[in-house]
Amino acid sequence: MINPIDPPRRKNPLLRTRLPASPPRARSRKSHGFTRAAAEGRFMLQRCAACNTFAYPARDACPSCLSADLPFVDAPRRGTLLAETTARVPSDVYFRERAPWRIGLVKMDCGPTIVAHLHADCSEGAPVRMSFQLDKSGQAVAFARPEEETPNMDDDRQWREMTADPKFRRVLVTNGRSAIGLETVTALQAAGAKTVFVGVAEPWRPFAGEQHLRKLDGIEIVALDASDEKSVANLAADIGGKVDILINTTEYIRPGGVLDRKGTAIAREEIDHAYLGFLNLAQGFGPAMRMRGADGVNSSAAWVNVLSVYALANWPAYGAYSASQAACLSLSHCLRAELRPGGVKLTNLFTGPVDTEWFQMVPPPKVAPRAIAQAIVAALKSGLEDVYVGDVAEEIRQRLAANPKALERELDR
Repeated sequence: MINPIDPPRRKNPLLRTRLPASPPRARSRKSHGFTRAAAEGRFMLQRCAACNTFAYPARDACPSCLSADLPFVDAPRRGTLLAETTARVPSDVYFRERAPWRIGLVKMDCGPTIVAHLHADCSEGAPVRMSFQLDKSGQAVAFARPEEETPNMDDDRQWREMTADPKFRRVLVTNGRSAIGLETVTALQAAGAKTVFVGVAEPWRPFAGEQHLRKLDGIEIVALDASDEKSVANLAADIGGKVDILINTTEYIRPGGVLDRKGTAIAREEIDHAYLGFLNLAQGFGPAMRMRGADGVNSSAAWVNVLSVYALANWPAYGAYSASQAACLSLSHCLRAELRPGGVKLTNLFTGPVDTEWFQMVPPPKVAPRAIAQAIVAALKSGLEDVYVGDVAEEIRQRLAANPKALERELDR
C-alpha cells in the first residue's frame, strides 16, 4: 500500500542543480499512434480490419493474417499482471537515477501481452487497468495501475514521474483577474498545491475575488502583466526558480473579423496580450523551468496554456481572436520541444465559448470557468498534452478529424 508522500524539504541553495536526463526516446513512426493516445488520455491499440485481432507493439502488418490495414482504435483497458520484476541497477542514466524501478508483463483481455511500468500497488495475478502515459522524453509508454482505487494511489513514485500532479508543488497562475484564473486558484488549492502565485496586472486596482484570495493560505498575489516584458522579467527574477507549474490564463477576447474592423489597433492588442504575452512568459520563466527538470521532488513539472478551440478552426465571428489563438498554438509546439529536454510537460487545454461577459451574446452551450479549472487539475494529474473541455470543443475536434472543409464552411454561418 502506498504511503502518502511528505511535503518536499526546501532545496539546499548551495547544491548544484543536476542536468536533466531523459529516458530513451527512439520510436518508430508507426508507434506514434500510442503517443497520440497518451496525449489525449486514451488507450488505443492497432486492430486488424480484416480479422479484428488486436496487435502490440506497433506493426505494419497483422501478426495473424498479414493484412496491412491496422488502424489505431480505442481498446479495452483491462488486463492481468502475469509477472513483474524490479530493475535495481539499470543501464540507462535516467532509470539509474530513479532506481529501483518496477516493470511487468500484462496479458490484455483483448489479446496482446504488453511490457508496462508498474504502480506499486499492482501484484502478480491481479487485474490491472492499463493506460498510455507520456514519459519525460515525451514518448508514450504503457503503465499498469490497480483496477480498483487504492489509498494514496496518485502518490506512487513512478506514477508521479509520468504526471504533473500539483500536490505540494508551487504554481503560477498568470491572470488572477479572469474568472478562469480565480477558479483555477481554488482548484489548485483543493488539489494540495503548496503555493499558488496569482499574477495580477496593476495590483493596486481592486478586482473581483481579491478579498477571498487574500484570506486563503498558500496564496501570494504578485504583480504580473504578461504583455509587459519588464513586468514578466521582474517577476521571473523574483520567483522564476520557484515555479514548478505555470498556468497561462492570459486572455484578450474581442468579437470581429477582418472586414468589419477599421485599422489594426484591436488586432495589435490581441497580439500583445495573447501571442507576445505568451512569448514574454516563455522567455522569462522557460529557461529556469527547463533547467530545474532534475530537481527531484522540487523539480519543474508542467506548463499549461488555456486556448480557444478556434485556434484549430477559425470562427469568423471572432476571426481575429481565433487567429491570435492559432499563433499561440503554433508557439506552444515550439515551446514544448524546447522544454522537453528538461522533462517539463506542456499541456494545451482547448475550450469553446466560455460563460463570461465577452461571449454574452453567443448562444449555449458554453463552458463554465469552474469546469475549465477542474479540467486543468485533472490534466495535470493524468499527464495529458491535449485536453478538450466542453461540448463545442469536443465536437470541433471530431469534425476537424472527419472533414475539415465541412467544418470551415459551417463555422462561417
